[in-house]
Amino acid sequence: MQKLTEYQELLVITMEECGELIQACSKALRRQDIDDQNLRDEIGDVMCMIELMQEWDIVGWTEIENRVEHKRDKLKQWSGLVDDED
Repeated sequence: MQKLTEYQELLVITMEECGELIQACSKALRRQDIDDQNLRDEIGDVMCMIELMQEWDIVGWTEIENRVEHKRDKLKQWSGLVDDED
Protein backbone atom coordinates (compact mmCIF):
# COMPACT_ATOMS: atom_id res chain seq x y z
CA MET A 1 0.00 0.00 0.00
CA GLN A 2 1.26 3.46 -0.89
CA LYS A 3 2.10 5.88 1.87
CA LEU A 4 -0.32 8.80 2.15
CA THR A 5 0.86 12.26 1.25
CA GLU A 6 0.76 14.78 4.08
CA TYR A 7 -2.31 16.37 2.47
CA GLN A 8 -4.08 13.01 2.32
CA GLU A 9 -3.09 12.28 5.91
CA LEU A 10 -4.52 15.63 7.01
CA LEU A 11 -7.85 14.86 5.35
CA VAL A 12 -8.01 11.29 6.64
CA ILE A 13 -7.26 12.30 10.22
CA THR A 14 -9.85 15.09 9.95
CA MET A 15 -12.43 12.56 8.76
CA GLU A 16 -11.54 10.22 11.63
CA GLU A 17 -11.80 13.01 14.21
CA CYS A 18 -15.18 14.12 12.81
CA GLY A 19 -16.38 10.53 13.11
CA GLU A 20 -15.20 10.39 16.72
CA LEU A 21 -17.08 13.63 17.45
CA ILE A 22 -20.23 12.15 15.93
CA GLN A 23 -19.84 9.12 18.17
CA ALA A 24 -19.22 11.27 21.26
CA CYS A 25 -22.38 13.31 20.52
CA SER A 26 -24.40 10.12 20.23
CA LYS A 27 -23.03 8.72 23.48
CA ALA A 28 -23.65 12.01 25.33
CA LEU A 29 -27.28 11.89 24.16
CA ARG A 30 -27.76 8.27 25.14
CA ARG A 31 -26.22 8.85 28.56
CA GLN A 32 -27.93 12.22 28.97
CA ASP A 33 -24.53 13.47 30.10
CA ILE A 34 -24.35 17.26 29.90
CA ASP A 35 -20.86 17.26 31.45
CA ASP A 36 -19.20 14.81 29.07
CA GLN A 37 -15.41 15.17 29.04
CA ASN A 38 -15.10 12.89 26.01
CA LEU A 39 -17.40 15.19 24.04
CA ARG A 40 -15.25 18.19 24.95
CA ASP A 41 -12.09 16.29 24.03
CA GLU A 42 -13.45 15.35 20.62
CA ILE A 43 -14.59 18.94 19.95
CA GLY A 44 -11.02 20.05 20.68
CA ASP A 45 -9.59 17.39 18.37
CA VAL A 46 -11.83 18.52 15.50
CA MET A 47 -10.93 22.15 16.18
CA CYS A 48 -7.24 21.22 16.01
CA MET A 49 -7.77 19.66 12.59
CA ILE A 50 -9.66 22.74 11.37
CA GLU A 51 -6.74 24.90 12.53
CA LEU A 52 -4.32 22.63 10.67
CA MET A 53 -6.44 22.93 7.52
CA GLN A 54 -6.16 26.70 7.85
CA GLU A 55 -2.39 26.46 8.37
CA TRP A 56 -2.13 24.32 5.22
CA ASP A 57 -4.11 26.98 3.28
CA ILE A 58 -6.97 24.60 2.54
CA VAL A 59 -9.35 27.16 4.00
CA GLY A 60 -8.94 30.65 5.39
CA TRP A 61 -10.35 32.10 8.59
CA THR A 62 -12.40 34.63 6.61
CA GLU A 63 -14.03 31.80 4.63
CA ILE A 64 -14.74 29.93 7.84
CA GLU A 65 -16.17 33.01 9.55
CA ASN A 66 -18.37 33.76 6.52
CA ARG A 67 -19.69 30.22 6.53
CA VAL A 68 -20.31 30.33 10.28
CA GLU A 69 -22.38 33.48 9.83
CA HIS A 70 -24.29 31.86 6.95
CA LYS A 71 -25.06 28.79 9.08
CA ARG A 72 -26.15 30.94 12.04
CA ASP A 73 -28.54 32.82 9.76
CA LYS A 74 -30.05 29.54 8.58
CA LEU A 75 -30.38 28.34 12.17
CA LYS A 76 -32.20 31.55 13.09
CA GLN A 77 -34.76 30.64 10.46
CA TRP A 78 -35.09 26.90 11.07
CA SER A 79 -34.00 26.32 14.67
CA GLY A 80 -34.42 27.73 18.12
CA LEU A 81 -30.68 27.47 18.81
CA VAL A 82 -29.88 31.03 17.71
CA ASP A 83 -31.88 34.11 18.63
CA ASP A 84 -32.72 36.71 15.99
CA GLU A 85 -30.98 39.24 18.24
CA ASP A 86 -27.58 37.52 17.85
